[in-house]
Amino acid sequence: MQLVITEDKRAYLDSSIAIDCNHPTIKKKSRSLTTSSQTEIEKVKLLFEFVRDEISHSFDIQNVNRTWRASEVLVQGHGICFAKSHLLAAMVRSIGIPAGFCYQKLIIDEKLSKPYFILHGLNAIYLDTYKQWIRLDPRGNKPGVLAEFSLETEQLAFPVREELGEIDYPHVFSKPDPSVIECLSNSHCWNWKTRHRQLPSDLSSR
Repeated sequence: MQLVITEDKRAYLDSSIAIDCNHPTIKKKSRSLTTSSQTEIEKVKLLFEFVRDEISHSFDIQNVNRTWRASEVLVQGHGICFAKSHLLAAMVRSIGIPAGFCYQKLIIDEKLSKPYFILHGLNAIYLDTYKQWIRLDPRGNKPGVLAEFSLETEQLAFPVREELGEIDYPHVFSKPDPSVIECLSNSHCWNWKTRHRQLPSDLSSR
């Protein structure tokens, strides 16, 4: 996929309330993970694998607490896909590498008589070595979900089935979509029975 970049590269290094890449906890952990790495590629791969593997997906571990600020996700050790993408972006930005946000519109349960769509969040990272952006999905692997670090062929968590109406948006945003921030910050806890229906169904700009 040809990714669409419409913002200045410096915007992908910014700190914010959600992407608090200058937070001492974020900076300390990022440095500790990458201090022995020699290349940009090694650093990004280590940070990606840390968020993917060491930060749990809240729904996988049935944790009802909502996390959304990157530093909060790191301290609590869990978050849903959006929150984990916030953490990866913050950690990568904290070591001076541009990172952004990408989204997919996916069917949550194809067994339903009418398809129900939700938004799924992941990241794009700019690698100066290759002069290109690559997408990475730190959602967290489990049976049926296998996302890997790859420079050639994307290996994301979920294949997009366009024939079913799913969408793989090509845009790389410097800020999380407003619908994502609203979803994560409007309550402290998930209603477990309806958790998927509390997720945004599409980008706020559509």
